[in-house]
Amino acid sequence: MRRWASVQNLLIYGLGGPIIALNVWLLSLLFSYFQHPITIFSIATILAFLLNYPVKFFERARISRAQAVIIVLLLTLTLLVILGVTLVPMVIEQTNQLLDKIPDWLISSQDNLEQLQIWAKKRRLPLNFSVINQQINANIQILVQQIPSGAVGFAGTLLSGVLNMVLVVVLAFYMLLYGDRVWYALVNLLPFHIRVPFTTSLRLNFQNFFLIQLLLGLFMVVSLTPIFLILKVPFALVFAIFIGLSELIPFVGATLGIGTVTILLLLQNWWLAIQVAIAAIVMQQVKDNLLGPKLLGDFIGINPIWIFVSILMGFEIAGFLGSLLAVPIAGTIKGTLDAMNSTKIRKND
Repeated sequence: MRRWASVQNLLIYGLGGPIIALNVWLLSLLFSYFQHPITIFSIATILAFLLNYPVKFFERARISRAQAVIIVLLLTLTLLVILGVTLVPMVIEQTNQLLDKIPDWLISSQDNLEQLQIWAKKRRLPLNFSVINQQINANIQILVQQIPSGAVGFAGTLLSGVLNMVLVVVLAFYMLLYGDRVWYALVNLLPFHIRVPFTTSLRLNFQNFFLIQLLLGLFMVVSLTPIFLILKVPFALVFAIFIGLSELIPFVGATLGIGTVTILLLLQNWWLAIQVAIAAIVMQQVKDNLLGPKLLGDFIGINPIWIFVSILMGFEIAGFLGSLLAVPIAGTIKGTLDAMNSTKIRKND
């Protein structure tokens, strides 16, 4: 019996890896076919989760859900219009200017490398930047050729983004009105012992997680923008918003955002890049050590190693969207399994 049990365990563990790999491949293939509708639906779902908080707030004031949804929708559209009139044009203008400036920054970085090469030769240091210079020259030629077509592509992307945003808002509005009916119809297909813990875990992870990540990203944008302006960082608003948006990717997003901005500024001014990196890291530490623990707590409760694994798998399946959804999905699975196990233990006791 023991030998048969060990054979069974060997088969389970041996086949588990290929089955997981096959499922990951199938999910990535499915996402590649239906990338646009899945992306629209996922973003609308996240928005509906977030807007459900103010909807519940108005419901507590004895307003019907339909009226609360309409009020929240009007407030959301008003906020989007205000941002579209004030903030979005500034971001678009600075983004276009940044794209135009990158070739000049590459040229200046090439001059800096040549000076560093001369300095190294005088001191007989074994440093050779010729390969880096050649790579920079190749990148300059590619960027100069791509910028005109990139501007046209950016305009088309902007128009497509506006249309997608309208679709997201409309879909989120219908989810707030009728999402419960669809959700309960789908959940009722699950066995009863999975239904309740799965629903509870999913709401906890998705609602809390995205609300917290959004607040942390907003903190980085609000805190870094005045600091970058004081330091006279070029395109301060774009860089601050980029770092804030990178916060949406948990645990690694801030590092990627700060690292990217630092590398771009290194092309122009190494001392300014160091100042920006120090200021951003300081604010990141404030966020991680003061705000993060109070907001996040340990409601996900996943080992950091599995968090990184889930982010990598999510990125492999669905790119940025997959890395964004990986942690709350993993948290939902873990929370469901933990709730089911605790229920079994209570029954056995």
